[in-house]
Amino acid sequence: MAEGGLRRDIGLTGSAFLAFNGIVGAGIFGLPGDLHARFGAFAPWLFLLFGLLILAIVLPFARLAACHERTGGPVTYAASLGPAVAFQTGWLYCLARVTSMAANTNLFVDNVARLWPPMGSWVGRTSLMVALIGALTVINIVGVKRAIRALDLLTLLKAVPLIGLALWAIGHAAQGLPPPGPVPPLSALEASALVLLYAFVGFENATVPAGETANPRRTIPRAMIGTVIATAGLYFLVQLGYAAVMPAGPAPTTPLAALAETLIGPVGGTLLALTAMMSVAGNLGGAIISGPRVPFALAEQELLPRWFGRINPRFATPANSILFIGALALVLALTGSFIWLAIVSTLARLIVYGTCIATLPRARPGPVSWALMLAGLAVCVWAAAQSKWESWAMLGGFVVAGFVLYALARRQAGSSSADTVSSIQPPPSTRSPS
Repeated sequence: MAEGGLRRDIGLTGSAFLAFNGIVGAGIFGLPGDLHARFGAFAPWLFLLFGLLILAIVLPFARLAACHERTGGPVTYAASLGPAVAFQTGWLYCLARVTSMAANTNLFVDNVARLWPPMGSWVGRTSLMVALIGALTVINIVGVKRAIRALDLLTLLKAVPLIGLALWAIGHAAQGLPPPGPVPPLSALEASALVLLYAFVGFENATVPAGETANPRRTIPRAMIGTVIATAGLYFLVQLGYAAVMPAGPAPTTPLAALAETLIGPVGGTLLALTAMMSVAGNLGGAIISGPRVPFALAEQELLPRWFGRINPRFATPANSILFIGALALVLALTGSFIWLAIVSTLARLIVYGTCIATLPRARPGPVSWALMLAGLAVCVWAAAQSKWESWAMLGGFVVAGFVLYALARRQAGSSSADTVSSIQPPPSTRSPS
């Protein structure tokens, strides 16, 4: 058993798959065409370049993970800056996670509807969303080991076809592999910086269930760093295969499906649609493992009601938080209100990254920690500066809403403490003075 009755059932492979599924969702199925149209044969090398850049954020995160073994990830790291910052960090992270889940749920249903049009109706979409999120929620409640096993399967179902398609394309390139070509100007790189960096966010999934990870101080850093490097290699191969086969020009709507159809025929497009569904499902599976552990951690720090911190005695999982995150993601997916939230989800994550990285010298003093912190913060600030002012305005509104929730939670906690103190005070004496 680990903290509060949780079980440490997540090993190195499970932790790495959590990070991998947090990173790889639907983006890689749409990015290659746009990048090929903008950068041509240099596009594959951009993934290696930005993979190195994201390591400036991953390395300080890994160093932080080596200092903590409690559930919560960003919430646990931000706790050293005070309860208000810890709450706001958890609030923004939950916002990013739930928004992403809602968006990916709709994307999963869209892919199913392309293969089976009746699922595109209101009844079909609603039924499929309820079934998908409901199944993932139940799997997570009945045990993190079962959830990780399901994630293992989804990871293989999306990674193997992607690798196979990339290698097939590279091996069947009629003109051979294209040379890298000239380095694009900085202005062009900055215009695509957010898209390329966001292709790597989600690695922090592995940090959140630290209380359920075996030897987390060693396992999580290795899983995060190794996964980001491996993912950069996967993206490079996929983009290289695309550049070797597909002609220059406007990007097709579904570039990898178009690549598969070019190589295999119509069945290739169907196989890639199924692979995209598995990729999105894996992303959802990882999100519903890590996401609920954030309100659980906030409840452990008495920043949310105790209800969120209750552990199911039979399955040893934070069942209430899992139900809450699953229900909220389902509501957003069904109503479609996730669309305007999605605008700030990645910006919110950058704020979370920066806040956590700023705590590194507190957790592990020394010149290495300071150097990693400054490098990580520089990347976060540079990436956030590429966002439009509308995103900042929306994020500001959510920050204000978060502080209102925090104030209410602290007021309730204060009232509970006062009630507790008054209940243990001895009753006033009724004896008359002598």
